[in-house]
Amino acid sequence: MKNNQLLPFERNRYYAGKMLTSADFRAEQTYMNNKRRFVNNLMFGSGIVCGCGVVSLDDLSVLVESGVAIDDYGREIVIENSDVKKLSSVSGFEGLRTRSASLCLRYKEDEVHSVYALNQQEYGKEFEYNRINENYEMFLMDKEDTNDQNLIEDEFYSRIFLLENTDYTIYVQIPSNISRDTYVKLSAVVIKKTDDSRTLDVRAVLQLPVFQTVEGKQELVIGFSDIVMHKDEVIKKDYWIKSQNVENDNAEIVVKKDSLVITCDNIDVEPAPTIPAKIVISSKSNYNIVSSEIGKLSLEMRNISGKKDYIILADIDIVRTESTYMIEKVDESRKEYISAPANAAKRAEYMGCFMGSHQIQNTVDSNTTDAKVNLQKRFEHKVPQIATGSLEIALGDRVHKGDIRYSGEIMHGLGKGDVFVSIGYENIREDVNYDANVKSTYYGNPALFKENTEMENVTTAIKVLNDKGSFIVAARIDKPINQMILNYRWTAIKLPKHDDNDIYKQYEGKSISAVTPTVVVGTKESHYFEVKFNNMEACSIVYELTEPGSGEITADGVYTAPMKEGVYEIMIYCADMPVICTYAYAIVKRLDALELEN
Repeated sequence: MKNNQLLPFERNRYYAGKMLTSADFRAEQTYMNNKRRFVNNLMFGSGIVCGCGVVSLDDLSVLVESGVAIDDYGREIVIENSDVKKLSSVSGFEGLRTRSASLCLRYKEDEVHSVYALNQQEYGKEFEYNRINENYEMFLMDKEDTNDQNLIEDEFYSRIFLLENTDYTIYVQIPSNISRDTYVKLSAVVIKKTDDSRTLDVRAVLQLPVFQTVEGKQELVIGFSDIVMHKDEVIKKDYWIKSQNVENDNAEIVVKKDSLVITCDNIDVEPAPTIPAKIVISSKSNYNIVSSEIGKLSLEMRNISGKKDYIILADIDIVRTESTYMIEKVDESRKEYISAPANAAKRAEYMGCFMGSHQIQNTVDSNTTDAKVNLQKRFEHKVPQIATGSLEIALGDRVHKGDIRYSGEIMHGLGKGDVFVSIGYENIREDVNYDANVKSTYYGNPALFKENTEMENVTTAIKVLNDKGSFIVAARIDKPINQMILNYRWTAIKLPKHDDNDIYKQYEGKSISAVTPTVVVGTKESHYFEVKFNNMEACSIVYELTEPGSGEITADGVYTAPMKEGVYEIMIYCADMPVICTYAYAIVKRLDALELEN
């Protein structure tokens, strides 16, 4: 029985004297199976649980390793033993239209164990199958027919479409709900729809009224340069921007007027009319926002998004001749795995081997931004960190001279370590000049001021709990006082670490320089900026263009000039020691001008 319909759930109702038929027992099995599969689908999703690797054995055959998978209907698919398949014998091979195929796995049920039927209802049918074997089958289909139908994303992303025609779809996307004062990924996406090979250039300036780039700007230059794509290929560039620390129900990202330029084979393409992206900035955490967006998808919406009854094991490129074929490549990159809870501990151990992916990075030049972030993290402790707040110490109605009262334990929020805490008494009094109450904060001895205050009758002390990141305030009554609550304002300052105060000394005398600091190149011409190390060992180097539109430079230092003449600056610095840096300059001239000079 190939069950693709899990709902509605209906189970047997038992009562005394009920006659059970085969239909009742089938209903019992169907109910239990559907319940389990329903939970599988919603809680774990679909994909590979373990194993199911695909290896090319020779030019004609592949080996599929044993393993377990779950399909979109929650059905478990078990490959008990590794399976060798000659590709031409796999179902669907003869129907392939293209040279790019996908090897897929599908749930299958086989009726087995033939037995004699006591109650024959059909003439000549003396036997029935006594068991159902939960099995699997493999088949091939064209890769272009296996495009995944993802869950509806329109609710999560807000998009600005830059171009939509028969050849390309180009858009910018960003989550439509964002937590305030947090970094969020903005992506520029290009999708190729046809086979023709053309060189595409895209450039736009996004205005960010309620965001800032990593460099602190409110404009972001995005784009792609000289890209050539194949049909169904998708290219994406990610940028990181930070939301303001305010709530906003109607934030926008706008394409700057006349900044959107799209050329295809150096011919201008008319872009689409752009509509600003609408974004909500809230005080919710990112986790709560994502959980809410995923959780609010109803069963109808999940069904609309489509379900497939197969799992993609690998994409296989095939070279055909008139009489035979040859496996050219086996690619498992599209295989999706399920994060099984049973592997959580081992997953955490393995993830500990990698740098956290939460670090802010600009993927246009990830090395550049990573170095900036590392520099910021490395020296951020040299700037004192400050926190402030208010506290109350309750005295009660029976306080005597010499009594000591304590505040509760107060977390200052600066973490563990050396922290200096100071408190000042907050007093609210009536000011006859302004006919209003005025709040003042006294640090030190309030008796030095003329205001009528009793605070000189209280002595305070502060105990900082360095290993807990908190402090406690004690107040001793030196003279009778007519108050029940003492109000204080506290300020905490985290001090720099003593062992890092001389961190810059290790860079003294060390420098880098470009072997050829100034070069003259033609438009679209390339040049490699070699670096010389002075009084230091060779290290990883980062190259950065200081202005947008000044060409391109690779992580290896190969600079490609833009089409526009000018003088362009390249910043070069050490990835691990960004304070060690230098500059190089490219003088870009058109080829005809260079020929005249020569």
